[in-house]
Amino acid sequence: QVQLAESGGGSVQAGGSLRLSCAASGYTYSMNCMAWFRQAPGKEREGVAVIYMGDSGTYFADSVKGRFTISQDNTKKTVYLQMNSLKPEDSAIYYCAAHRPRGNWFEAGSYRYWGQGTQVTVSS
Repeated sequence: QVQLAESGGGSVQAGGSLRLSCAASGYTYSMNCMAWFRQAPGKEREGVAVIYMGDSGTYFADSVKGRFTISQDNTKKTVYLQMNSLKPEDSAIYYCAAHRPRGNWFEAGSYRYWGQGTQVTVSS
């Protein structure tokens, strides 16, 4: 089992920045990737970014390309989501997910482990 704990959410004005952290514990050696998803009220959970443990390869949703970056600290088993130039439409609960045995990176149902989520609110 893997446990995930997110932190770093909060409220910010449009154009501002936030950095989310996701710390993994447990059988982390089994993880092949870690990802960030978000879910706004009344909307489906959508993939934001993913990073692969082996080669640090990354993918991003089109809506955040050029504004968000994802990185990892292997020694701390932590993944970060740096969010810049935030927009009101980025407001959502952000979830960390880990290990995807199969499926596309942006498909929430493909991930085995999930954190509890952290709220991000961007005001205009």
